[in-house]
Amino acid sequence: MSSSSLSGRITGAVKVGAIVGRPVAHSLSPVIHNAWIEAAGMDAAYVAFSPADEAAFETLVAGGRAGFVRGLNVTAPFKEQAFALADTTSETARISSSSNLLTFRDGRVHADSTDGLGLLGALEEQAPALSLNGAVVAMLGAGGAARAAAAALVGAGATVRVVNRTLERAEALAADLGAGVEAWSTGPAALEGAALIVNALSVQPDIDLGRLDPATVVMDMTYRPLVTPFLRAARARGLTTVDGLAMLIGQAGPSFAAIFDRPPPDFDVRPVCLKVLGEAG
Repeated sequence: MSSSSLSGRITGAVKVGAIVGRPVAHSLSPVIHNAWIEAAGMDAAYVAFSPADEAAFETLVAGGRAGFVRGLNVTAPFKEQAFALADTTSETARISSSSNLLTFRDGRVHADSTDGLGLLGALEEQAPALSLNGAVVAMLGAGGAARAAAAALVGAGATVRVVNRTLERAEALAADLGAGVEAWSTGPAALEGAALIVNALSVQPDIDLGRLDPATVVMDMTYRPLVTPFLRAARARGLTTVDGLAMLIGQAGPSFAAIFDRPPPDFDVRPVCLKVLGEAG
């Protein structure tokens, strides 16, 4: 993108969106949204903010109320605070008690969560044979990423086992989400009968993939690297895998629509992301 094309597109009426997290420099969200903005020829920009602490994040939200930005995608560690600061919330955000999307209109803040849509879209794209209705899903981790994902999976008819080293955290998440979510300690028993295993941890899980049914689908929310050691080991076993980039792009579409009041253009951003990641696909 040249500086001349930017100067011709950005005006005083520019619409601004952003990704917020700590750290956030690694995020591909600006790459995705700005590629769509450029493809659509919009007078808009999507940037990144990394508040130093919760007080700084609250200041940023106040700036949104004041009209400085139209919407924020929110990542760790601010998702639960984002939910708490909103005036209104979607049902999806209420179920998970966290938000990855804040939009600002007329001084008010609305919280939503598109992470679950991203996960379901990634599964539909890369594991189309998987049926979630009546399926057992093992969710590895009980953090913010697991919350919205578990809620979406239950909504699709699955039973979700939240598998966490600290059982109390898994129990707290299960209690918050209610029916369809169970708390499990780590161990082989938690994976028995699972049609889908989702890694929502920031580290690679220690799992004996040889014990899994050959039809099991394995997903990793991480996209750096695109093919994580977990996914590479699953592919070596012949298992179907789903990568975190598909989920990221899947949640970005509804976020873009909410922030900029129009759907993203018909432009495939995955090749753009792969180029930035230095991945072949």
